[in-house]
Amino acid sequence: MPGGYAGRLLRIDLTHRSTACEPLDELVLRRYLGGGLLGVYYLLRETPAGQDPLAPEAPLLFMTSAMNGSALSGANRYSAIAKSPLTGGFGESEAGGYWGPALKQAGYDGLIVTGRASRPVYLVIWDGHCEFRDASAWWGRPAAEVDEGIRHELGDRRFIVLQTGIAGENRVRFAALVNNCRHFHGRCGLGAVMGAKHLKAIAVGGKHRFVPAEQAAAREVLHWFKEHYDRLQDTMHLYGTARGVKNLQGLGILPTRHFQDGAFEHFQEVTGERMAQTILVRRGTCYACAVACKREVAVPELAVTPVYGGPEYETIAAIGTMNGIYDLKKIAQANQLCGQYVLDTISTGVVISFAIEAYQRGILSRDDVGFTLGYGDPEVPIRLIPMIAERRGIGALLAEGVLRAARRLGRGAEEIALHVRGQEVPMHEPRGKKSLAIAYATSPTGADHMEAPHDPLYEGFYPGKHPLAPLGLIEPVNMLDLGPRKVRAFVYAQKLWSLYNIVGMCCFVGVPIGKLEIEQLVRFFNAATGWDVSLWELLKAAERSHALFRIYNQREGLGTAADTLPRRFFEPLQAGPLKGHRLDPQEFADALKTYYAMMGWDVTTGIPTQQTCIELDVDWALPLLHNCGV
Repeated sequence: MPGGYAGRLLRIDLTHRSTACEPLDELVLRRYLGGGLLGVYYLLRETPAGQDPLAPEAPLLFMTSAMNGSALSGANRYSAIAKSPLTGGFGESEAGGYWGPALKQAGYDGLIVTGRASRPVYLVIWDGHCEFRDASAWWGRPAAEVDEGIRHELGDRRFIVLQTGIAGENRVRFAALVNNCRHFHGRCGLGAVMGAKHLKAIAVGGKHRFVPAEQAAAREVLHWFKEHYDRLQDTMHLYGTARGVKNLQGLGILPTRHFQDGAFEHFQEVTGERMAQTILVRRGTCYACAVACKREVAVPELAVTPVYGGPEYETIAAIGTMNGIYDLKKIAQANQLCGQYVLDTISTGVVISFAIEAYQRGILSRDDVGFTLGYGDPEVPIRLIPMIAERRGIGALLAEGVLRAARRLGRGAEEIALHVRGQEVPMHEPRGKKSLAIAYATSPTGADHMEAPHDPLYEGFYPGKHPLAPLGLIEPVNMLDLGPRKVRAFVYAQKLWSLYNIVGMCCFVGVPIGKLEIEQLVRFFNAATGWDVSLWELLKAAERSHALFRIYNQREGLGTAADTLPRRFFEPLQAGPLKGHRLDPQEFADALKTYYAMMGWDVTTGIPTQQTCIELDVDWALPLLHNCGV
């Protein structure tokens, strides 16, 4: 067995309260590595087409990778995988924090959970042993009470608790998962999958420690990072992801009032700098990470505490600028509510903004909602978030996500529903960052801003030494370009970011955002495993993931017809430096076909060709499409 891996999975059947330990084959590990790639391998092999994501037999998987548990900054992310109840397609969401390393310390590389408990349970996994415990006392309780209560009940604070929340118990389609109350698997609604299984939490820990196969080589990379990273000069550490607010405002692509505008007149009130000056009390971090980019805030008069961390950029935009809100304390309160109920803040903010615009258009009325909805009112999210999580009143409709809510409302609501494949769009503007048009439209999980680095970085390519030069990206591409050169740059950069997800590397630490160079990542992965993988082989794993994600979604009926964007992005921006700018439908259609061809997919069907699948050694998956009539 290679170094870094525990070499085994734990299968858990909640219906029968049984477990089974399963060894991992080294060939499978080298080909599928970990994370979402290893997850989709099992999902395709073990689930039928059309399975209800909330059915007892539908699996929920958690996958780490070889570097989990190591001392390398950023190397300890892990993936949750399932069929998404929000999109009906492939669902994956990564998280940082401490749970992934703790699972490795418990002696496992991953979990596969099936079944449904007859009553609420939580799992205790420690040093290779798994125990089922009654969770009735924790059902319906806020996340912090659950996290603290379970660790108190176990009498050992070394346990790390991953949980679904009240939103997941109520099967809100964008319910999240969270470990330590502040490290979220935000997207795809995987909290609803866990809640449907009557599985409240998974507490993990143990005494197994990460031991690289080549310790001297691993230490060299650790020393390299220490020498090249200066935390006191890193704005990601100083101001967190909200450091981007000012830049996006300046470029005219700060999502404002449901993506109608690209600039927000009160942006100065919600910057990372303003947070640092006012409500920030600590800078939190993930396992062994020197960057410490997490925000921990306090607003005593609103009972906001650091337990739930603090708002990231996505939350500030989704709850704040999207709804015309600039009261940072109220945004922090809304963020804490999402943390207490364990909701995805992106989808939550977008469904609220959708409701406000629907109200303005007369699609929703005061009788429907129970109170007035309007942009700029900080009380709107505070009132709606509990209603969504508890499925009360209008919240029951919004809990379905904007796709289903719009279909039920009719009367033009679908025209203002901002989603791809049913997943609400993140807080980045494809009319200004043109590669996001491809990223959103083709992402297997629905609209996702984490497919690749964003367009402003592409303008900085040059023939000399720079972070992405090893990928052959050596010529600048304009931010507003959506031609073949932009598609090529996106395809190459996407492979790197997909690799990060597979091996558990944080994109805030890896280049081009962070300092860890590609060569150093390859060196550390080889030191961990004892293998001799090249960058070429690792990027092939990224290509393999794209092919399998695509095949899974084709099998589930989410093919090329789903590669679309909301109508809004083909309409002109109404305010900001890019006022009047829009995506051109023909340019977008041409870019999609170019992308398919560069990926080795059929340009008509969008399915990876047989030759591509053979080259990637995943041709075993193609018959799955024929078996379900695709």
